[in-house]
Amino acid sequence: MKQAKNNRIETDSVQLINIALGKVQVSISGTGLPVLVIHGSPGGVDAAKLMAGFLPVNQFRSISVSRPGYLRTPLGTNASIDHEVAQLVAVLDELGITRIAILAWSGGGPVAYRFAVNYPERVTSLVQLAALSSRWEKPNYPLDSRFLFRSVLGNGLIRLFAHVALNRLIESALASEGAIRGLELKRFTADVLADETQRQFVLAITKTMSWAGRRRRGWNNDVTNYGQIDTLELEKVRCPVLLIHGDADTDVLPKYSRIAHDKLPNSQLILLKGGTHLAFYAHPESYAVQAKAKKLVSEVPVSCSFF
Repeated sequence: MKQAKNNRIETDSVQLINIALGKVQVSISGTGLPVLVIHGSPGGVDAAKLMAGFLPVNQFRSISVSRPGYLRTPLGTNASIDHEVAQLVAVLDELGITRIAILAWSGGGPVAYRFAVNYPERVTSLVQLAALSSRWEKPNYPLDSRFLFRSVLGNGLIRLFAHVALNRLIESALASEGAIRGLELKRFTADVLADETQRQFVLAITKTMSWAGRRRRGWNNDVTNYGQIDTLELEKVRCPVLLIHGDADTDVLPKYSRIAHDKLPNSQLILLKGGTHLAFYAHPESYAVQAKAKKLVSEVPVSCSFF
């Protein structure tokens, strides 16, 4: 990994990288095959780092970013999806990375697809988690979700619940991200609470799912951009794509992965029964699908040159 011009690039730290197209907040961790981690809507570099947590640090170098308008990455005057892709390419250029696998979740999906369309020679594979693939039909979020995630007071209550009512917070997170209810919801909640890795992930990721404060501009921009998608030109994606989606997801409906699977030339679709929007990380089959994702991003074509 080369040192960027006029930037000190360090591992295991969150920093701003200056590029000609603006500034991008980046965190680099691990050693090995590079993986670009693109968070959803809302999110930030903190969410991206959590997403990459299942990747062994001695096998993969995770490049986690804050997308435009989130945390310390400015929105800028050009707020299009393709401009965001160009920024990510410029960051990789600064890091001396020529080809990379991409892990994207939810609202990070369109960016990952457009990256693979615009720069096919630079992408070895895509792993798309409950990802948008066409124009987004924004859900009618329940009143309690709007209060918790859209206001500073609600964000504070989330942190309070994490200390005094963890089971209630986990249950609410699963309910707000999926259609499971009643006994099924209770069972899923109990399973997550009993699994330390899944419990800690849901707890941590919930703290990044804010539509307020330093994430508001990014969220609003995503809502505008994704509500106006005409086509992402999925038929032009040439790398292998692994699509993983919970079939009970109410945030990004499973139809988006089905649409992508029908249009992509080289894709595999895995639907997780009863899975919410968090299914890749909180579901009985999470570890199995994570193993499939690790396998795909490890399969580097012989012709690839990373550094």
